[in-house]
Amino acid sequence: MNKDQINGKLQDIGGKIQEEAGKLTGSTEQQAKGLANQVEGKTQEKLGDAKEILKDATN
Repeated sequence: MNKDQINGKLQDIGGKIQEEAGKLTGSTEQQAKGLANQVEGKTQEKLGDAKEILKDATN
């Protein structure tokens, strides 16, 4: 695992928590921010996956 995979996963989890907190408080703004963080996290995680594939292919 590389740092992009780890940081992406953490951001995804944080986004899920933020989205749920927004639901509990009725804040659509927090829900939207949480969803955006999830998308960013998943994107970063996929970038990390691609880096791992390239690293494995060159070894």
